[in-house]
Amino acid sequence: MNLLEELSRNEPSCLGQELYAFAASIYPICRSITGDGIRATLAAIQNRIPLNVSDIPSGTAVFDWTIPREWNISDAYIKNAGGNRIVDFREHNLHVVNYSTPVHAVMPLSKLRPHLFSLPAFPDRIPYRTTYYEENWGFCLSHRQLQSLEEGEYEVCIDSSLADGTLTYGEYYIPGNSSDEVLFSSHICHPSLANDNLSGIAIATFLAQFLSGRTLRYSYRFVFAPGTIGAISWLASNRDAAKRICNGLVLTCVGDEGPFHYKKSRRGNAQIDRAMARVLRDSGEEFTLLDFAPYGYDERQFCSPGFNLSVGCLMRSVWGTFPEYHTSADDLSFIQPLALAKSARICVALVDSLESDVRYVRQNPYCEPQLGRRNLYDSSGPDARTANLARLWILNLSDGDYSLSDIAERSGLPFSAIQEAARTLRLAGLLSPVGASLHDD
Repeated sequence: MNLLEELSRNEPSCLGQELYAFAASIYPICRSITGDGIRATLAAIQNRIPLNVSDIPSGTAVFDWTIPREWNISDAYIKNAGGNRIVDFREHNLHVVNYSTPVHAVMPLSKLRPHLFSLPAFPDRIPYRTTYYEENWGFCLSHRQLQSLEEGEYEVCIDSSLADGTLTYGEYYIPGNSSDEVLFSSHICHPSLANDNLSGIAIATFLAQFLSGRTLRYSYRFVFAPGTIGAISWLASNRDAAKRICNGLVLTCVGDEGPFHYKKSRRGNAQIDRAMARVLRDSGEEFTLLDFAPYGYDERQFCSPGFNLSVGCLMRSVWGTFPEYHTSADDLSFIQPLALAKSARICVALVDSLESDVRYVRQNPYCEPQLGRRNLYDSSGPDARTANLARLWILNLSDGDYSLSDIAERSGLPFSAIQEAARTLRLAGLLSPVGASLHDD
């Protein structure tokens, strides 16, 4: 039984509810690129898979970047003249500009206003704002709240700390028969954003659980790190491991009901790019393939010229294109259990494709073998034509140069049909596998 067949034994609704429940459990945590929120999130993942957690001290140089001071927050609010909290961090993490420096003062609205951020186009939503690398402070609030503020004095408090500490990331390694690695990466720094953060974490964690303890062709590495600076830090600390990554996928925004989008690696035609295109085509789901561009998520770090790794990015709705993006509307109601389950299925299908993408050679390469006398030619049944075509394509192209994915692409047949035909022909003694490098040429 292949991985996808095994996954299909589980009801999608059950898998979706499991993924959703995990995302919901870590939704309240106030995350940032450093601090207790990151550690709490990694601890929740660690309850499911045995993460190896690493800390990099503030001030450490990582390529052209420097690990910033660690940020933590206990409370924040704006009180009106009557002493009522009109903006309250305890009600929503997004009310504070992430990485705000501490402040406690009374000031008029005219002085406070430059530190207030809203979304006039979406007057009931709270925006997500950060000030990671420039010391400043601020509050985010709905535009209706902002418009309701009256002139007068306001008590402003952000009970935060910015001090030397560490940047923390987690990784989990599953050894396979080859030292060549497949990487799955998810950023873990966004506070209370369900699609743009938690959906990727939930699916990557599930996939790591699903693959644990199996006999695998590739080795698999799962990295959970803060966006940008976390991926840069991992690469700076793991140059040798990075050399072994032959395929990789960044997971983000995979919990909403939008169509699938796959952003290709910088190479554009790497094994991961061809495999993901094939998996999405065979899934029957609506999808779009996007060319690489040097903006987005951490694929741009893995695909930087010095590394040039074959790492793409899987999304449903694309970052920045859906109105809920980086707002309080990206909450738990925006992600759906069934959408999460379908995204997880795509990831398992990808692994199944990579694991099965081997080359075969015909035992007798001269002319077409007689399939009928081997009971390998189906004369009836709804899938007979596909099965027969798949066997004939494999028998013709199995000269040691074509992989199963090459044959699927050239024939236009589903990879699952090619995979099943190869299994049947090998059992019949007509094919034998050949050794081949797992890396792209």
